[in-house]
Amino acid sequence: MRILNTAQMREAERRTIEDLGIPGRVLMENAGRQVAAAIESRFEQLIDMSVSVLCGRGNNGGDGFVVARVLFERGVDVHVYLFGTADALTGDARANHDVLLALGVGVVEIPDAATWELLGTRILAVDLVVDALFGTGLRGPVSGLVETVIADLNASGRAIVAVDLPSGLSADHANVDGPAVDATMTVTLAAPKIPLVSMPAEAYAGAVLVADIGVPQRLIDDVDGHYIEMMTPASVKGIPPVREADSHKGTYGRVLVVAGSVGRTGAAILAARAALRSGAGLVTVAVPASCLAIVAAGGPEYMTLPLPETAQGTVAAGALADVLATRADVMAVGPGLGGGADVTAFVQGLVARSGVPLVLDADALNAFVDRTDLLVGRDDVPVVITPHPGEMARLLGTSTEHVQQQRLEVALDFARTHRVHVVLKGHRTIVAAPDGHAGVNITGNPGMATAGSGDVLTGVIAAWYGQVRDAWKAARVGVHLHGAAGDLAQDDRGQAALMAGDIVAHLGDALRALVSGTKPTPEAP
Repeated sequence: MRILNTAQMREAERRTIEDLGIPGRVLMENAGRQVAAAIESRFEQLIDMSVSVLCGRGNNGGDGFVVARVLFERGVDVHVYLFGTADALTGDARANHDVLLALGVGVVEIPDAATWELLGTRILAVDLVVDALFGTGLRGPVSGLVETVIADLNASGRAIVAVDLPSGLSADHANVDGPAVDATMTVTLAAPKIPLVSMPAEAYAGAVLVADIGVPQRLIDDVDGHYIEMMTPASVKGIPPVREADSHKGTYGRVLVVAGSVGRTGAAILAARAALRSGAGLVTVAVPASCLAIVAAGGPEYMTLPLPETAQGTVAAGALADVLATRADVMAVGPGLGGGADVTAFVQGLVARSGVPLVLDADALNAFVDRTDLLVGRDDVPVVITPHPGEMARLLGTSTEHVQQQRLEVALDFARTHRVHVVLKGHRTIVAAPDGHAGVNITGNPGMATAGSGDVLTGVIAAWYGQVRDAWKAARVGVHLHGAAGDLAQDDRGQAALMAGDIVAHLGDALRALVSGTKPTPEAP
């Protein structure tokens, strides 16, 4: 399911109208009817409710006129308000406005702040408000009359259904640049829009439904620009390979986990166990020698490799030769490595000289603070980095707030300029590829904000790379299954009690659910 910006949505609609010959009025009719159907589905007692439909002067307002007509035909007590005058309406919006008048449905004009001051209280004295003011037609932060309307609407406590986008949000980014409608539900048209799937704007959308209005999916997929997808189960279901009867452990990849230091052995254990639970055929954990006994005790299914270490119990720079000499199809590097000059030299040397793909997390990323010029992928050696917002901010020399406000843009830009795959963790984890493709994950929950969760993800992605040998596929399916396992663990343990080990324990359940299309009831681990 592709996520579109303003220009892409307009192009898809233009091609639907001009190339396929589907009139714009048909698309508007479909949009209004789909929104009305969503309202009927959400509000079971709709026939007993009163509804105000707030319409702008563009096509979003035209959609609102259709919503009002359909609800009126269903016998709903509906009231329609045009913010502006009918003289300013054109095209399909004007036609649907006139249909309402012909049916005897009055459209009250709100041309200025004085009229709103007079009628606003009455307009909002209803059970439900439909926001059809702007949609994707917004050009900048709202001001004047609409700013007042949005403030009064949000303060009213009424249920609000937004058509396409809550008014005040831009379809081009996830920032909230000014006042915006705080919707109960958003029915977005044809395809999801960027602010509906990423914070902070996502918080204004409420429940999001995607309405099919007749724009063919192939046209949505073909429009130019960044290809950003929602990582639904359907979009990643085909990635896990079917295991052949004559396969063996070598078929599914040799994962080398380079992790851990004194006091941080748990990170190495979690990453290794996650790799095994994600289907890796063979897993070896390379750790500072003094940590080997603890790590080996954490899992009999993986092998261990002692590495030269510093006096502080971290990996020594000289360990690079040992790691490069170890047979592997992919390396997961960073969880619990710690810091210091030796660790930095080791990681930088590994990225420069590794002949196998790398998944870099945590302390492996910190080795490139102030030296991001060294963090570059190669065509023959893909690199996946998995920063949380703070780590991404350190790499960029900026603030965590900046990263969070522009998550998609930051991930895409870093992926392109450094030729790496970026997994920017957090709510709605983003996977960005060097070619400009990106995915926004929809699985996961706040309970996963717990120590070790990121270490698990590192092992998961590495394991899937070993099986599919494609960084884009491995990152997407790994992120999806990591979040899905967290959701199952939440069902089993609750958010507050959820631990990283619970995510590992439910990875198998998550994979079975993805492949079968069902959600199993997991047994407590």
